[in-house]
Amino acid sequence: MTPPQTVRSATRRLVGLTALRWLPVGLTTPVTVLLAQARGLSLAEIGLLFTLHGVVVVALELPTGGLADVLGRRPVLLAGAVLHIVSCVLFAVATSLPGFVLAILALGLGRTLDSGPLEAWYVDSVHRIDPAADVAPGLARHSAADGGGLAIGAVAGGLLPGLLGGSTGAALALPYAVAAVLDLVYVGFVLRLLTEDRPPREGSVRAALGAGARAVPATVAGALRLSVTDGPLRLVLLITAAGGVGLVGCELLGPLRFADLAGSRDDGAAVYGTVLAISFAAAAVGAMTTPAMRRLFRGSTRVTCAVLALLGAGALALFSGPDVLVVASVGFALYYVSHGATWPLTAAVLHDRVTAAHRATAVSAMSLSMALGGILGNLAVPVVVRLAGQDGALLAIAGVILLSGLACLRLPRTVRAEPVGADGIEATAR
Repeated sequence: MTPPQTVRSATRRLVGLTALRWLPVGLTTPVTVLLAQARGLSLAEIGLLFTLHGVVVVALELPTGGLADVLGRRPVLLAGAVLHIVSCVLFAVATSLPGFVLAILALGLGRTLDSGPLEAWYVDSVHRIDPAADVAPGLARHSAADGGGLAIGAVAGGLLPGLLGGSTGAALALPYAVAAVLDLVYVGFVLRLLTEDRPPREGSVRAALGAGARAVPATVAGALRLSVTDGPLRLVLLITAAGGVGLVGCELLGPLRFADLAGSRDDGAAVYGTVLAISFAAAAVGAMTTPAMRRLFRGSTRVTCAVLALLGAGALALFSGPDVLVVASVGFALYYVSHGATWPLTAAVLHDRVTAAHRATAVSAMSLSMALGGILGNLAVPVVVRLAGQDGALLAIAGVILLSGLACLRLPRTVRAEPVGADGIEATAR
C-alpha cells in the first residue's frame, strides 16, 4: 500500500492501528490476577510477576526504542505484536509460577518493542506530508483510540469468562485466546498500512541486524543527551513521571477505596471494574477534547497543561473526599480525563524537540519516565498509607500532580514544527 498522502489519512491509520493494538490488552486486563489465582498462584507470587514486568520495561524501554530508530518502525512493531501473541498463549496455558514468569517476560519485552514505533511513524509521516503541521490533534486522537480500545476490551474481557462458566481456569483463559486472534488481525493491518520510506540495506538480513544493533547504543545515547540538555524535554519527562505516580495511586488505592464504599471486597471489585472501564473511556474523551481546550486557552500548551494538572489534583482530592460512591467514582474518572488530555500535549512538545533519528527512542524515554514514576509510587504509596491512611496518601499524590502543574508553566507556550538543527534540538527557541 502507498504511504499516506494527507495528514488526515495518516491520522486514520494511526487511530485504527492504535485501537486494534489496545483492544486485546483491554481484553486481558480484568482477568490477569484472577487467572493466576485460579491456577494456584499466591498474591505474593502475582506481585513478583508484576515486579518482573516492571524490571523488563525499565531495562529495555530505551534500547528497544533505539532499535526502532535504527532498523525501522514496522519490523520492531511487528516483533512486539508477535511477542504479545506469544505471551497470550503462555498465559492461557500456564499452570505454575514458571509458566506465568515466561508469559510476563514475553509481555514485558513485547510492550517495550511497541511503545514508540507507531507514534514515531505517524509524526514522521505528518512531517513528510507537511513540515509545518501540528501533530497534537492527531496525537489526541491516538490517545483517545488507546483509551477507547482499553475500555471496550475491559468490558468484553470481563464478560467473556461467563460464556464458559465464570471463574474456572479455562473460562478465565478465554480472553487471552481471543486477544491472540485479534493480535493476528493487527499484524495483518500493520503489514498493509504502516509503510516506511527507508533507504535499502546492503548485504544480508543478518548483517543488517548486526549493524543496527551496534548502532543502537549511539542512538540511545543521543536521545538521552537531548533529554538532559534540552529544558522542555526535561520538563516533559518530569510531568510524565508525576502522571505515572498518579496512575499507580489510582491502581493501588482504587480497589481498596471502592471495597470500603461498596461494603465488601466482592462488591468493591465489581464496582472497581466498572469504574475502571468508564475511566478508560473518560481518558479517551479527555484526549479528544485536548485541541478544543488548547484553543480555549488561546493556543497555550503550558496553560492548558497547568489547568489539566489542577483538574487532576482536584479529582484525586475528590476521590479521597466524601464517603459517597458516586462522588468517589467521579473523582476517579476525572483523574483519567486529566491524564488522557495531558499526554497529547506533552507528547507534541517532545516531538517538536527531536529529529526523526531519535524519535522512537524519545517516545520510549517518555514511557520509561512514566514507568519510573510508577515504581516510585509503588514504593512510596504503601508507606504513606501506613503513616497517614488512604485519604492522606491520595492527598499526597494530589500534591505531586499539583507540583507538576507548576512545571507545566515552564513548557513552551506553543508547539510548531520548526527547522531542526544538526544536534537534533529545534533551531528556534520557544
